[in-house]
Amino acid sequence: MDTIYLGQVNGTPLGTLWLALSEEGLLALDWSASQSNLLARLRRRVGTAILRDDAARTATAARQLGEYFDGQRRHFDLPIDWSGLPDFQRQVLQAVCAIPYGQTASYTEIARRIGRPQATRAVGRANATNPLPIIIPCHRIIAADGSLGGYSAPGGVALKTRLLQWEKANRELIEAALCL
Repeated sequence: MDTIYLGQVNGTPLGTLWLALSEEGLLALDWSASQSNLLARLRRRVGTAILRDDAARTATAARQLGEYFDGQRRHFDLPIDWSGLPDFQRQVLQAVCAIPYGQTASYTEIARRIGRPQATRAVGRANATNPLPIIIPCHRIIAADGSLGGYSAPGGVALKTRLLQWEKANRELIEAALCL
């Protein structure tokens, strides 16, 4: 892997978001780490040089995240750099990307969708280490009994609840507006 670029998105409901991307696409999104902690974690993952971005390379991702938080974007169409992720995790996260805005799927459903119906716990682990929360909407994954399960992104289950409620409310507003 060549150079990794780092950018930030300010003024989101989650605070400052840090983005990392390669020439292939997005690698990481984080809002809990300091820049130095994120850089250290990225160096361990990709083992390459990281440069501070001038915002040009991360502009599209920053714009789409802003649109999401403004309730105007329901799906991200950003390239993702899947390299460095195990094949199973990539399959899980790609299935998670297909969950529609404002809806949920269970860990069991995702395991079935990828052809591994016995791998429910592994699906949970793959989501727990999702490098791109929000963009890969692991907050939309719930337990088979309808409970929320966990959420490893900063803010935990409270944030997961907030994101799901917010998406559902926005979806209902959009659908109501379309019926007018």
